[in-house]
Amino acid sequence: MSFIDDIKQKARNNIKTIVLPEATDIRVLEAARKVTDEGFAKVVLLGNREELKNIASNFSIEDIEVINPQESDKLETYIQTLFELRQAKGMTLEKARETLKNNIYFGTMMIKMGDADGLVSGSICSTSDTLRPALQIVKTAPNTKLVSSFFVMQVPNCEYGDNGLFLFADCGLNVNPNADELSEIAISTATTWLNLFGTEPRVAMLSYSTLGSAPDVEGMNLKVREATNLVREKVPNLPIEGEIQLDAAIVPQVASKKAPDSNVAGKANILIFPDLNAGNIGYKLVQRFAHAEAYGPVTQGIAKPVNDLSRGCSSDDIVGVVAITAVQAQ
Repeated sequence: MSFIDDIKQKARNNIKTIVLPEATDIRVLEAARKVTDEGFAKVVLLGNREELKNIASNFSIEDIEVINPQESDKLETYIQTLFELRQAKGMTLEKARETLKNNIYFGTMMIKMGDADGLVSGSICSTSDTLRPALQIVKTAPNTKLVSSFFVMQVPNCEYGDNGLFLFADCGLNVNPNADELSEIAISTATTWLNLFGTEPRVAMLSYSTLGSAPDVEGMNLKVREATNLVREKVPNLPIEGEIQLDAAIVPQVASKKAPDSNVAGKANILIFPDLNAGNIGYKLVQRFAHAEAYGPVTQGIAKPVNDLSRGCSSDDIVGVVAITAVQAQ
């Protein structure tokens, strides 16, 4: 059984409602059909039912809830609430009404008002279009200073990590995090691992150096070292090592030579990259060269889960992200 099958089973234990605002995309409709058939979440499509039925001409969506935002009996309540939430930022009732013509904003208000538990978008729109409403309306989770993202990576026939299962962060959102931001990414990702999988997170703070083995260049090693120390101060019991090279982080034979006293080296299952360049390149290398499944970028740190899709996603990719979102919402 793959990790995504495990996630789906966990989602079935406490069914959540996930809103899909880009319902005019056939991939989204196909995903909604699959999620409904598999029974691990309830999905809500935003759009005109007759239009969506025409798009989904080869399968039925009759048993899937469809909400036309502009005909919703909750629209006026949403408009008033959005006005009150954003009044200090210049929001007027007229602007709120116009804003909620956007399906992603409407879906985000559904989450804010408790009418849905999570949102998945991005097959059509940009990352910023998906996340901006969430940051404006839902905001960050309690005790969270930074919203970040991660990828779930499952590498076939792999002895490293947890039988080839890893979380990579941040590969999609924070461009060049400072030491404190990097520490927050590490802590959030460790919490995500616990929530998704329920086993021990083991965090590697990646660099081109292992525990001072290479000279520092422009503070790059220092940043990772400081971030590691900050994590140890904030969460003393979290297994973490850094700065550490990738091979020392996941290969026991290398770890025994480069970091023999570490309780993480050689068995890390969470890889924290020093910047977006490294993270984005890293996950794509593993995805393409090792034929890994890559689910993400999934956000963490928002008060309720809102997740972005790649615009090149398949319907199965959307199904996987809906499953992860449903478990996050638990």
